[in-house]
Amino acid sequence: MTNEKKKLNKTKISIFVSIALSLSIIVLILYFTIDAQTIQYLSQVSFRAGFFLFFGAAVLLNVLYWFIWGARLKVLATAIDPKVHVSLWEATKIVIANQFLAGITPSVAGGEPVRIYLLNKDGLSTGGATAAVLGERLIDAIFILVLVPFGFFVFKDRIDVKLISYGLSIGVIVFVTGLVLFALALKYPKKTKSLLIIISSKLSRFSKKGKSTAVVDRIGYEVDNFHNSMVFFLTGGKKAFLGAGGLTILMWSTGFMIPSMLLLALGLDPFFIESYAAQALLLIIVMLPTTPGSSGVTELGMAALYGVLLGASHQYLLGVFVLLFRFITYHMNMICGAIFQYRIFKSITSFSLETISKKEG
Repeated sequence: MTNEKKKLNKTKISIFVSIALSLSIIVLILYFTIDAQTIQYLSQVSFRAGFFLFFGAAVLLNVLYWFIWGARLKVLATAIDPKVHVSLWEATKIVIANQFLAGITPSVAGGEPVRIYLLNKDGLSTGGATAAVLGERLIDAIFILVLVPFGFFVFKDRIDVKLISYGLSIGVIVFVTGLVLFALALKYPKKTKSLLIIISSKLSRFSKKGKSTAVVDRIGYEVDNFHNSMVFFLTGGKKAFLGAGGLTILMWSTGFMIPSMLLLALGLDPFFIESYAAQALLLIIVMLPTTPGSSGVTELGMAALYGVLLGASHQYLLGVFVLLFRFITYHMNMICGAIFQYRIFKSITSFSLETISKKEG
């Protein structure tokens, strides 16, 4: 079997696993929460104008989230190279196309190569495109770091299940550790490069291919890109960085409103503040490199956090709520992402990191 076929099969497996995990966990949650009361309640709610109004609002918020993300990407790209014009619609198309690979890779990392490649295709240098995407990652990391204490403060007296508490604690420890390493890599690029090469050499002993100079070169290239990008945004690109930071707050806040709209659609209290805190904690779970697209893990996290908010009196609607939420924020993103990726690449399974390498060559 050729390398291309292996990559294709691996992508197909990731697609299947991510979607299957998401659907199976949703079915499981529905099985344990749905009952006769659920059917009776939904038969009354589903025909109300309020249901369609708030459900439609949730869908529109998700679309608005894409456009704000596109605006952020445009701001960062323009700051890096003012000569390259990336329109809001073009940046938004890049964001939508990236949703597909993001949805089938752990820590939604698969979307980054798509954004880098398409920014490069629009005229930005590969280094500049990488800088814009890494800038996004840094701003998101700062936002999450600031918001997580708020999430814990709101839920500190609500989370009694030890498993949830332990899971969130591990998530925070991993996330903070990542940020510390992030900062050290920024301050000591040469030492970071040497350390990664040593780790790569140790791991290569377990590989049949052995140590590869291509891997060493790639590590050096990525570390240099990372360092140069961050130095730019923390020095000459401060205004753009702050502007992108404001758009980041607006972007995530828009996305965080979706669960409240769905709760209103189901005739429940929106829990605006509590829901915002829940989404902040959920981000920690989503960012952990667990399953492809955090499928299954996100559904369980939603069920656990919102099960606390809804209480025992409304547990019969928990599964329906999780289903609606994941349909809008995951399955809708995957479908639209697949459509846009197909229109750009004429395939939804052929894109990979090697695409960028070939472009660079």
